[in-house]
Amino acid sequence: MENAAIESPATESPGDDLIELLFFAYRDFVGDPDRILAQYGFGRAHHRVLHFVDRYPGLTIAELLDILRITKQSLNRVLKDLIEQDYIVQKTGTSDRRQRLLFCTERGTALAGDLIRVQTRRVTRALADPEDGILEVGTSEDKSSASGASSGKSSEGGTVSAQNFLLAMIEPEERATVRRLMARRARSAA
Repeated sequence: MENAAIESPATESPGDDLIELLFFAYRDFVGDPDRILAQYGFGRAHHRVLHFVDRYPGLTIAELLDILRITKQSLNRVLKDLIEQDYIVQKTGTSDRRQRLLFCTERGTALAGDLIRVQTRRVTRALADPEDGILEVGTSEDKSSASGASSGKSSEGGTVSAQNFLLAMIEPEERATVRRLMARRARSAA
């Protein structure tokens, strides 16, 4: 049997577009802080640690491991960077001296604030004007669903509304490319 390219998915479900848009929205949602973190030589793991330590001062190593669901070895590598560069400090627990409590330094709080601000701005913009990203992938059914969302009506339990939100999360200059890509899949499925 020859290796043949698969031209379209075997089955399509209403959630497929949501999953695809979620990938694109996530890419851009984390892309904003990624650019800031790169200036410091940090990555997404550093971002997650900073975020939770900033949000929950005094978090223990064990609690952070539970939240992030990563190995102690992975956390230690990231914590070492953040501690050595004065973004996080460790303090000994008051009731249990074996505990290591984590706190952001002033630098850590400032960086965490910069990161959350760019992400909040993107989410706020998408929530404020999801119609700016209305999904029209090429079929009359898709266009009528999208226009239903603009009138406040939702189909399939809010799917169109969720699609519009996710599309609005994507960089404005990338939305047309995403729409074309999804329209190609919609046409091949028809």
